[in-house]
Amino acid sequence: MTTSRAPVVGLIGGIGSGKSALARWVAGQRNVRILDADSAGHRALQNEAVRQRLCERFGEEILDETGVVSRPQLAAIVFGITPEHRQHRETLEQIVHPVIREDIRAQLQQAAADPAVELILLDAALLLEAGWNELCDAVVFVDTPRTIRQQRVQSNRNWSEDELQRREANQRSVTEKRAAADAVVDNSRSIEVAGGQFLEWFERQFRAPDCGRNQAGLAPA
Repeated sequence: MTTSRAPVVGLIGGIGSGKSALARWVAGQRNVRILDADSAGHRALQNEAVRQRLCERFGEEILDETGVVSRPQLAAIVFGITPEHRQHRETLEQIVHPVIREDIRAQLQQAAADPAVELILLDAALLLEAGWNELCDAVVFVDTPRTIRQQRVQSNRNWSEDELQRREANQRSVTEKRAAADAVVDNSRSIEVAGGQFLEWFERQFRAPDCGRNQAGLAPA
């Protein structure tokens, strides 16, 4: 649980569920600070200490021609269903996740210091797996049918159905994510509908006079 003035809400869902699109839409309606864990992950891979540790563990073949850690090369090593994939992924997370967490915490502190910020959204694919939900006051699940998610990742990322399955095998199941959430928004229609649902929930949870927030202005755990 964070002590920021503005509530921190984590967004979770299956791959391609539209978490980032929802965050951007909400930010267009309110004074929102979006914290993108994927961007923090990019910065972590540019960290020289992280780069050196990854090279020591996986070899310099993970670097591109400019000497930068190649995310596709790394993905080929850590994403899969074999025990070796799982072991490599755990090693990667042990190296990178602490750096990402500190990056997120620093951004949270910066956002909390801005009295104009009404809401902080944490968009993180591995929010639950990495334990970053502990930084949030609430977690919202973005519910999107698999057929729509498959269409999105095929269009936006050029992923096959097998690739989506391979990536999702390394995360908690959609059922587990939904069960862990404090609220669910339906993103099977338009982003405006999903965003409207989110804002209705946000107003009830954090703005209503009887929402039960503590002295720090947060929803109770």
